[in-house]
Amino acid sequence: MQIPGELRYSSDHEWVAVDGTRARVGITEYAQEALGDVVYVQVPELGTTVAAGDSFGEVESTKSVSDVYAPLSGTVVAVNDALADAPETINRDPYGSGWLCEIEIADASELEALLDADAYQALVQA
Repeated sequence: MQIPGELRYSSDHEWVAVDGTRARVGITEYAQEALGDVVYVQVPELGTTVAAGDSFGEVESTKSVSDVYAPLSGTVVAVNDALADAPETINRDPYGSGWLCEIEIADASELEALLDADAYQALVQA
């Protein structure tokens, strides 16, 4: 299982790639494997204000429906519209073209609460 070292992770299995004051968010390879074949993705609307830990979307698979939780507080400034027509992209490329949204970070100190790759590896192996 791939856990890129440059990303940060939530205990709810979201990944975060920080670029300045923006954070690109998606679900981890571990999460997409647990879900199985993804058939539908609900991303937040542009301009939505999210709080860390709040549900802000859904990923539906052939097995179940799972909420996606905001790993950071902020405003949604970009969404991956391509997932509407190709939700299976999350299965194929969870850390690349399977991203969900980008958040303009409201409180950079929240990054400290996220896990690094080693800590996330320990979480999923527990």
